[in-house]
Amino acid sequence: MKDFNLLVSSARGNEREAGSELRYLLKELRDITVETGLTPVSGLTVAKTAIDPVQVVRKLRPILSEKPWQFRYILKIKPIMRVVQSDIARVCEAVDELASDVREGETFRISVQKRHSRLVSKELIDEVAKHVPRKVDLMKPSKVILVEIMGDLAGVSVLSTDDVLAVEPEKRLSRCRLKGAPSVPISGV
Repeated sequence: MKDFNLLVSSARGNEREAGSELRYLLKELRDITVETGLTPVSGLTVAKTAIDPVQVVRKLRPILSEKPWQFRYILKIKPIMRVVQSDIARVCEAVDELASDVREGETFRISVQKRHSRLVSKELIDEVAKHVPRKVDLMKPSKVILVEIMGDLAGVSVLSTDDVLAVEPEKRLSRCRLKGAPSVPISGV
């Protein structure tokens, strides 16, 4: 599948189960058109949903908190806003389209995950940074420019730090809340 808007990670060998689980969860959110597909990378599944991918994460988070047993195979869900060929020029074009999401006064960080690619991360980061006229903050950015490279495809997004659903840390956080422990923010990007 070359047109996807969610990237789902699971344990290696559980890609099909994670895809099935995601289809079930998205149908609970009333998306009957959701499609999932395997990638050439172990532990990664892609999906195409009719729901805005950032909204998927926001709508699944309460389900995870209330019914954690419904998340058996999915480890992480990342919204993807653009899918392009995995070369620096195409990734920069996608960032140009999305850069306005990093507003005046906000900071950003670039996160690159490479799989089955010979692109050099530093070169990619240096070029992408030229397309975002804002300050960089590696520790506490307002936004994260996410570049997920899988072979010849790259998924690109501009996200807030809480726009990724990291299942296991959030399950632990929910258990802590139940026990009355103070909450600690989670950054899944």
